[in-house]
Amino acid sequence: MGIQTNKIEVHWNYLLALERDLNEISRYVEFDEKNFKCFSIEIARILLASGAEVDVVCKQICKKINEKSSADNINKYRNEIVPVFSEIPKFQILLPRFGLTLMPWDEWNNPSGVPFWWTAYNKTKHKRDSEYDKANLKNALNSVAGLFVMVLYLYKDKAEAAKLLPLPQLLRVTENNGATYLGRHGLKIEYKL
Repeated sequence: MGIQTNKIEVHWNYLLALERDLNEISRYVEFDEKNFKCFSIEIARILLASGAEVDVVCKQICKKINEKSSADNINKYRNEIVPVFSEIPKFQILLPRFGLTLMPWDEWNNPSGVPFWWTAYNKTKHKRDSEYDKANLKNALNSVAGLFVMVLYLYKDKAEAAKLLPLPQLLRVTENNGATYLGRHGLKIEYKL
C-alpha cells in the first residue's frame, strides 16, 4: 500500500517552497520597483516553476467549477474562473516587508486579458535564448502572487476556515481578504474569498 498525500498539502507546500526561494533571493536583490527588471537563473527558475503550477491549479479550479471542463490555456481558465470568482482580478497581494502591493490577475478585468507575467513565463519557457530578460523580478513576484491567489481559491473552504498552515512568510492578503488571529495552535489567517 502506497503513502497517500493530501492534495492540499502538495499545492500549499509547493507555494510555500517557492515563497522561501523568493525570500532567499531577497537577500541579494532588494524587492523594490527599481530592481523589477533584474533577471537571473534563479529568478527564471521561480518564474517557470510558479507559472507551471498556476497552470496545474487553474485546471483543477476549472474542474471544480465544471467536472467536464476541458480548459487547457490561460484564456479558457479566465473564461471559466472569472464568472464564478469575479473578485480574482481585483485581488491584491501584499509584500509588507518591502512595501509592495501586487495585483497579479488585474488583466483578467479585460474579457480577453492575459496577465503580463503569464506572457513572460511563456516567452521564458519557449524562447529563453531571446527572451531571457523576461525572467525578471517583477514577473517572478507576480507569478508567485498569482499562484497564491489561485491556491487560496482551489482550497477555498480550508482557506476560509483558517486551515491552510503554515502561513506564508512574505505574502499577505489585504484586510478585505483576510483576518489574522491567534488560534489554539498559533497564528492563523482566516481568508475572506
